[in-house]
Amino acid sequence: MTIKLKQFGEMLISRPAGREAFLAAQAYTLPKENEKITIDFNGVLVLSPSWADEFLTPLKEKYKKVEYLNTQNASVKATLELLENI
Repeated sequence: MTIKLKQFGEMLISRPAGREAFLAAQAYTLPKENEKITIDFNGVLVLSPSWADEFLTPLKEKYKKVEYLNTQNASVKATLELLENI
């Protein structure tokens, strides 16, 4: 399954918005726990660590097979690196 983060906006910047996005995805789009999930960052202009922590961290805890697409944006790269080092 692929989740296109642009559906949540081009500027993903606040912790409450990240939490809300995760809850919405969990309620309406997320598959069973053993499926692979691909996160597509295409179209995302800004990704803050707080938004990503609220969305990506619980996603990675629940789904062990998570991969990322279109991570060349500088804020996406920096945020993913920061979360991996925490």
